[in-house]
Amino acid sequence: MKILILGAGRVGASVAENLVSEKNDITIVDTDGERLRYLQERFDLRGVQGDAAMPEVLRSAGADDTDLLVACAATDPVNLVACRIAKDVFNIPRRISRVRSHDYSSNVELIKESFGVDSVISPEDSVTTYLHSLIEFPEALQVVEFGNGRLSLLIIRIGRISPLINLRVNRTGENLPNLNARVLEIFRNGASVALDHESKIQQGDELVVAVDTQEGKQAVAKLQYASRKVRTVMIAGGGNIGFRLARKLSEGGYNVRILEASKARCETLASLLPSKTLVLQGDATDESLLDNENIEEMDTFLAVTNDDEDNIMSSLLAKRLGARKVIALINRKAYGELMEGSLIDIAVSPSQATIGALLRDVRQGAVVTGHRLRWGNAEAIEFEVNGDRKSSQVVGKSIHDLKLPKTAIVAAILREDEVILPEPSTVIQPGDHVVVFAGNRHDMRRVEKLFQVSVFFF
Repeated sequence: MKILILGAGRVGASVAENLVSEKNDITIVDTDGERLRYLQERFDLRGVQGDAAMPEVLRSAGADDTDLLVACAATDPVNLVACRIAKDVFNIPRRISRVRSHDYSSNVELIKESFGVDSVISPEDSVTTYLHSLIEFPEALQVVEFGNGRLSLLIIRIGRISPLINLRVNRTGENLPNLNARVLEIFRNGASVALDHESKIQQGDELVVAVDTQEGKQAVAKLQYASRKVRTVMIAGGGNIGFRLARKLSEGGYNVRILEASKARCETLASLLPSKTLVLQGDATDESLLDNENIEEMDTFLAVTNDDEDNIMSSLLAKRLGARKVIALINRKAYGELMEGSLIDIAVSPSQATIGALLRDVRQGAVVTGHRLRWGNAEAIEFEVNGDRKSSQVVGKSIHDLKLPKTAIVAAILREDEVILPEPSTVIQPGDHVVVFAGNRHDMRRVEKLFQVSVFFF
């Protein structure tokens, strides 16, 4: 697929990094020539220097025969104008725009109609939603949803008192005891563990679990013997993500404190957030400040500034001073993988929280939604089943008869209002939404082909 990315900043670069590994033909446009040279040295892509909202620049970048435009420049007007030009001048089939302003993100239909945008992505909203889910499911390392929220895939690290320790589990085995949930994959010391009748769950294992969302909190609590609910939260960083998260948590009944270094920004936050939210001016790496604010009483500490190093240092400090759980926003994959599971409980990648919004457009077949897991190494996709026995390779087939790659497994079938955790004998029907998990995301290409409808298949 030929993809044109507008903007070589943090979002554009992460989009390019994720999509170039899928063997797509990537061109990226930005006004910063040095930044483009850096990306061209790191990745197999082409850089074009210029204003992304200018038709001639887009033409020189190959807009005439581009399949997908992803506009993620620094400003909303540039992205929206570029999408309008992409549709009217170059007839690019699919156009995705990043928006930052809440005024735009809250009027998605207006944006689509006025600017020719097919899909809108808001990294800030995606990250906020993702962080909120980690607080709602306090024992999970990662939470993603499918079927408009009906199914959740959770990654859970097994603690020393988990009831699952020494439980035998296999890939197509029984649901977890007394729970409408199923283990899809076990990762031990970073590597996948073969699931067979002899496999046993051990302390420290990371389990990928599919669960009916209505039973999600109950399931996680039972799996981990959760000690208490999250009530008090401290957020370091009052930018867009920190503000949106603080507002969402405060409205949900949490006791929230937010730290921000800028006095002017603190005044803005205080005027916009609910009155019960405590806004504090200061540096989250200041030990005396955290001590004075009783960090040891915090159920969760989140570092969400724009600086990876500050987020890491403040999280390590908060944990040492007694915060029950710490979550750090970390852009660099190497940093995140290194820090997660140490004193930092969860390292969140903004790019991985956002990339799911793009998977529907870069994947083939009837993809409804998709998510990357485990720092982009694994992937889960929801497919809509179309066609009939003559045109589809999956309609009328049992799960056992599907020719799936070794690392892939059917996590669930969403059939009308029902969430089915399938048995090997479960038969796929037209109209089903099938959620497939692949421990190696590169195997998902083969899965896509299974769900494509073809007039040549008999």
